[in-house]
Amino acid sequence: MIAALAPVAALLLSVAMLLVGNGLQSTLLPLRAGIEQFSSVQIGVLGSAYFVGFALGCWRGATVVRRAGHIRAFAAVVAIASTSALVHSLIQEPVLWWFIRFLTGACVAILFMIIESWLNEKATNETRGTVFSVYSAINLAMIAAGQMLLATGDPGGFPLFLMASILVSLAAVPVALSRSESPAPIDHVELRIGRLFQLSPVGFFGCLAVGMTNGAFWALAPLFAQQSGVDVGTGFIALFIGISVAAGALGQWPLGLLSDRIDRRKVIVAAAALASLSGLALALFGDISPTVMLLAVFGFGMFAFPLYALCVAHANDFVGADSFVEAASGLLLTWAAGAVIGPVIASALIAGAGQAGLFYFTAATHLMLVVFVLMRMRRRSAQPVEDKGNFVDAINASTTLAPVDVTTTASPNPADAAPEATPEAPAEDAGAKPEDQRP
Repeated sequence: MIAALAPVAALLLSVAMLLVGNGLQSTLLPLRAGIEQFSSVQIGVLGSAYFVGFALGCWRGATVVRRAGHIRAFAAVVAIASTSALVHSLIQEPVLWWFIRFLTGACVAILFMIIESWLNEKATNETRGTVFSVYSAINLAMIAAGQMLLATGDPGGFPLFLMASILVSLAAVPVALSRSESPAPIDHVELRIGRLFQLSPVGFFGCLAVGMTNGAFWALAPLFAQQSGVDVGTGFIALFIGISVAAGALGQWPLGLLSDRIDRRKVIVAAAALASLSGLALALFGDISPTVMLLAVFGFGMFAFPLYALCVAHANDFVGADSFVEAASGLLLTWAAGAVIGPVIASALIAGAGQAGLFYFTAATHLMLVVFVLMRMRRRSAQPVEDKGNFVDAINASTTLAPVDVTTTASPNPADAAPEATPEAPAEDAGAKPEDQRP
């Protein structure tokens, strides 16, 4: 493993510092916005603005990289992201915060595009799985670490913003000092929305729904913990978010491995149903005690966060190997679209129903996903186990950003669509075993 990671050690170190800084900032901003008396809708728009920028970065970021080169583009974008963290602490104006958060989202997308294209080029076919598995683990661990830093200061002060800025700035150092040659220019991937939905309605709608719930959680969960009625401090809020991330990491592998052995849609249904119940528990009983909140958010994280990878894995079961990058990029953009919508809807519910509105929203959205997948299970038979992809490969694919050119129509060439994309009659026995049905 050491030999596989040595060529990309500098990149992974940059990723670690970037994620700690960005993870700290993602929780700090809603708390500071609450202190500054921003409305719930204004805080929801703040979360949406980040994901609008993220989607734009996925779409147009390659142009920046091609013009400036990987290293110069990385340094420039890090400088903008670092400055943005400081501006939030200097001026407390909602509209300005929206714009700055939009810039941050675009910067983060471009940074990950650079890092992941670099990782892809430095890794070989033999080491790529190891490299991206470690990369995924670093993502989860560093985001959780960023939450813990929140406990070291006061969200109403300047030092935490300064710490986030310093960490993001330091992310440029390993890349700038690396002797590795820049990778080849990033190519655009044509994204055909219609074809993507045609190939896997469950994968497409699942990523959209998961984006809605995840975006709402990241934008508004810190505020939920802060204003839940339970007497807690900043350290507890950091623990609340950190436990959800750790639970997501804990649940991802067993759920993924189970989905390799049975119909993935059954695992998606079970995970979404349990995420819905956990969200409902947070909405109804979250104000009873800190212990109840932590137990409920642990369940939420364990079942809600792995859903994205499960949906990507299901979509990949119907995609040819030459279309993995297109599918992964398209599903990530679909997730980002959901993450734009979710915080706005959830914040409107909070304005009417109080802080519990956040988890009423996630519970309802996860329940809608359950209903949709059950409907699709009656219309399309299960993929035979021997024809399914590997969940680990799906995780590696789902972490890879590629710039996209978006079209909204399905492919006019029938040969471009997999056989599974054609509409099917309802199965005679929806409960039949996979081996009794044909894809």
